[in-house]
Amino acid sequence: MQLSLPEIIVIGGGVVDIPLSPVGPEIFENGSTPLERIAMGVGGDAVNESIILSRLGHPAALVSKVGQDAPGDFLLQKLREAGVDTGCVVRETGLDTGINIVLVRPDGERGFVTNRNGSLRRLGLSDILPALDAPVLRNARIACLASLFVSPMLTLADTVTLFDALKARGLVLCADTTRPKHGETLREAGPALSRLDYFFPNLEEASALTGESAPDAVADALLDSGVDCVAIKLGREGCLLASRAERRLVPAVPGIVPTDTTGAGDTFAAAFQAALLEKRSLLDCARFACAAASLCVERVGAISGDWNRNDVLDRCGQ
Repeated sequence: MQLSLPEIIVIGGGVVDIPLSPVGPEIFENGSTPLERIAMGVGGDAVNESIILSRLGHPAALVSKVGQDAPGDFLLQKLREAGVDTGCVVRETGLDTGINIVLVRPDGERGFVTNRNGSLRRLGLSDILPALDAPVLRNARIACLASLFVSPMLTLADTVTLFDALKARGLVLCADTTRPKHGETLREAGPALSRLDYFFPNLEEASALTGESAPDAVADALLDSGVDCVAIKLGREGCLLASRAERRLVPAVPGIVPTDTTGAGDTFAAAFQAALLEKRSLLDCARFACAAASLCVERVGAISGDWNRNDVLDRCGQ
């Protein structure tokens, strides 16, 4: 039986994650600190999104870059097991596949120790543009750059070129982001943002980008830059959904005690896009995304656990 072609392209980084939980400052004082479990998993914004999309019934094609090494083999194996198409993942000899050590605090917040020379930061326009003509992508309806500002090899000027190429193919264009690495503001990022149909920053990231602190002011600045619709992730408060036609504060699922917030933002973005593919209303997309993120934070690791689409629907009351 021939599998249907992916309806969504996810572009961005992938890494091997090694989460340590719970970790406090005493770890640096003790000669040895035993934890309940240390296990190797996969992560990175684009990998997380593509796996969550598959879990929600919308297998993605991943456009990324990894090394020709054992961590790269592991990463690709896990992606294929999850139903993600990896035919557009570039493998480069001599490049180290990115590895993240994830330090999870007792309150569920986390920090990362990363390889500055690993594959996560080596994805460039020359890796991405040739992949867009692959036959496996001809059925795609949505394309998502899983994180602005992650790879220094993909400049803002390159991002505009990429976004124009995606829009020329008739794709709905989405993006998530990390905090601007070099103090970039709307003045520098505006040309790229103006191409976006949907943008999924958290409040800290969006505040750094816009210079505003209040969620409504942040949303106004992003809409003024040309973004059609923004969903600003507010953690325990849910999200602020804003477009030119509507604006709503969508609450988080109540009563959730976070264990690990790693991957929550990626899960939100993936679930929102899954709902877009199902032609749900913007409000339903945001509710679905908040429900999926609530399941993510109850588990250690970005994509761990056995939750599925039905669990998300249950939390949405559907």
